[in-house]
Amino acid sequence: MTETGSARPRRRNWGRLILGAYCGIVLMFLMLPIVVVFPLSFSSASYLQFPPPGFSLQWYEEYFNTPSWIKATIVSLQVGVGTTILATILGTMVAFSLVRGRYPGKAWVDRLVAAPIVVPNIIIAVAIYGLFADLHLIGSWYGVMIGHTVYAIPFVVLVVSAALRNFDVSQEHAAMGLGASRLRAVFMVTFPQIKPAIISGAFLAFITSFDELIIALFLSGSNMTLPKKMFENIISEIDPTISAVSVLQIVLVGAVLFLSQRLGAGVSPLKS
Repeated sequence: MTETGSARPRRRNWGRLILGAYCGIVLMFLMLPIVVVFPLSFSSASYLQFPPPGFSLQWYEEYFNTPSWIKATIVSLQVGVGTTILATILGTMVAFSLVRGRYPGKAWVDRLVAAPIVVPNIIIAVAIYGLFADLHLIGSWYGVMIGHTVYAIPFVVLVVSAALRNFDVSQEHAAMGLGASRLRAVFMVTFPQIKPAIISGAFLAFITSFDELIIALFLSGSNMTLPKKMFENIISEIDPTISAVSVLQIVLVGAVLFLSQRLGAGVSPLKS
């Protein structure tokens, strides 16, 4: 029994080492493009060359001095902020409906909300394009915003629903017992405690919109978003400015994730 008992911890240690090594290899594989793109963005070469022959800020200067890049960035930010607002409001309402509501067909609504995550982007883009073409929304930034909202809502619903399921409803009942209306109890008691989830869902919606390409390809027309501008530059010519734009995107997404973590950690959804 002693030998068997001592062999189990060894097997567990070996299992942990193998799992750790495997996770490290996967992480290196995922991080390798980022490791490569950062030096490329500071390259002094006139084309994409790795390792770079020298250090230069020419591609960042090219980005900031090219109106088409700046315009695409502004459109992406405009669409991303609009998507964040719409997806957060609608996604939070849907989450409340799915967690608190009792009505026929709720299971189908739950599946329908999750569909944009399961269904490939190209199918969503074709379906939205067919509808928006009749409504003359193709080529407008708000058309892209609505399309991205459809795609981003499920992420908000998943995060907020998880927080609502962990929330102690008796706190709402106590507030109502003290004279608060149901709506006032939700706004004054529930919302402050699920605020981290709402903030995380909002940032997730922004990242989803800012990096989305397929729906933007179908809906944006000449009003190009930043991912579409990058895609078209790769198709027509391999412009080294793309490396600088990629680094700026990585930095922005990293900053958004950092803010999400910092702001979301301010209040715990389980704190009473």
